[in-house]
Amino acid sequence: MSYLVNRIQNHEGASMKCIICNSDSNYYFSKVYSENPFDEFMQEIGKVDYYKCKRCGFVLSKTHSELDKIKWINLNRKFHQYLENPGNYKKVNQPPYAEQAMMISLLGENSIISTDSMVDYAAGSGTLSNILSKYYNLELPTFDLYIQADNSRRHIHKSELKTYKTVINSAMFEHVLRRDDLDQVNNIVDADGCLIIHTVVCEKVPNDPNWFYLRPPVHTAFHTNNSMNILMSQWGYRSIYCPSSMCWILLRDNIEDTEKKIATLNQELQTEYFYCKNCFVDYWKGF
Repeated sequence: MSYLVNRIQNHEGASMKCIICNSDSNYYFSKVYSENPFDEFMQEIGKVDYYKCKRCGFVLSKTHSELDKIKWINLNRKFHQYLENPGNYKKVNQPPYAEQAMMISLLGENSIISTDSMVDYAAGSGTLSNILSKYYNLELPTFDLYIQADNSRRHIHKSELKTYKTVINSAMFEHVLRRDDLDQVNNIVDADGCLIIHTVVCEKVPNDPNWFYLRPPVHTAFHTNNSMNILMSQWGYRSIYCPSSMCWILLRDNIEDTEKKIATLNQELQTEYFYCKNCFVDYWKGF
């Protein structure tokens, strides 16, 4: 089955195919960016139209998916330059890097994931790698298509990518334009490896152009519990969820062995630090 973004015409007007389940996606709502400086970033692009899958609820920006490559690259560079300004990082929701570092250390020490063969794919400036190196003595190579991390020793180029036991993706699932963007991440996970992702996943994407997760103009893809469950099934994963780090740990290992390790770890920590499930952990139900 092809998961490419195929555009079709029907009696209701323009439609597109969902990049997750290949079902029809129809117009959902539009947004015009008016907040400075995002309005300036989006001036050349204009109004953004979002399309929702009838089957799985996944929402994708049709406007972004139709941008030429140069415009998309320039938009990402402008946004990353904005984030690199020390005065701006508090203005945008950043991943909980400290909690993610602790989670990776805990999972590694308990042989749930491997910390000997890791990469942070779409790592931004390499914050997670820096924390792991300084406080946990763990080496995490970084790759980012748009910016090079300050620590060039840990930064790797696209030509150097291989397969890894642990692939971390802290902030990219909401930035994809087509199915191949997702598959590129999964393709570098070893056959017995794991994929760790951080993104917003909700029961239903709100029909609201002012929804907080639409604020960054480079957020283009919005996942639901249903769409993620379908994607995990396609890729052959089971999952763990860690609320404090807001991360899903996707594993191909025997889930029964993992469940025992997670139960022991939760007991040791005296809290439900991790949740484990044979499919996608649909933790967020409230929105």
